[in-house]
Amino acid sequence: MLDIKAWAKYAVEWAANDPYGFLTTVILVLTPLFLASAVLSWKSAKMIEASEKEQKKKQKHQENIAKAKQLKKD
Repeated sequence: MLDIKAWAKYAVEWAANDPYGFLTTVILVLTPLFLASAVLSWKSAKMIEASEKEQKKKQKHQENIAKAKQLKKD
């Protein structure tokens, strides 16, 4: 089974003995995760913008229909 205390002790000793190597490894491991997060955030923002644009378009359409019905009654 995974011994977390032993792994944490190893990581702390590694960071203390070779800080530049430790930081380099951490940065190399986290960089793809940051890039994936940025891409997914960008895609999410684009989807939200498209959804809001579609909602505005539908609302404007409904308002135009209501105006046309109002003009027919008059």
